[in-house]
Amino acid sequence: MLRAHYDEFRKVAGRVLNGDAAALRIQPTDLAHEAVIRLSGLDRLDFKGRTHFLSLSARVMRQILIDEIRKMRAAKRSPPPVSTQLPPELGAQSIDLEDLDRALQKLEAVAPEYAKLVDQRYFAGLTLEEVAEIEGISVRTVKRQWRAARAWLVAELGPR
Repeated sequence: MLRAHYDEFRKVAGRVLNGDAAALRIQPTDLAHEAVIRLSGLDRLDFKGRTHFLSLSARVMRQILIDEIRKMRAAKRSPPPVSTQLPPELGAQSIDLEDLDRALQKLEAVAPEYAKLVDQRYFAGLTLEEVAEIEGISVRTVKRQWRAARAWLVAELGPR
């Protein structure tokens, strides 16, 4: 699966590294390779196709990035913030990656399907149609869930 979609896999890594993640000194290729190592360490890999593979990969890459941020912050007394640029539909603001991760964890506790949808749309770059196909639901349902997830994240990540 990786060989067949390597270019897309690296694009996902680039999206995950959007913003100040360069401060971590991780390149998209490095992030992609680390994700491959983690994915290959899983006991059971059962992908439902290209989009499912990219969706899972994006989630693994986000976790790798959060782990790196935590290591960097633990090693420094006043480490710089590491932010990402949210897409226009989520407010087009720069947000700290750990804040985004915390918000997604909260969303996952309330509505796991919405948090998964944000991963699929924002990090993996999947279309609404691709998400509907993976999840086996209608595009209309995905659109409704996407509106709700966006509204929740905008409220959660908005100005304090």
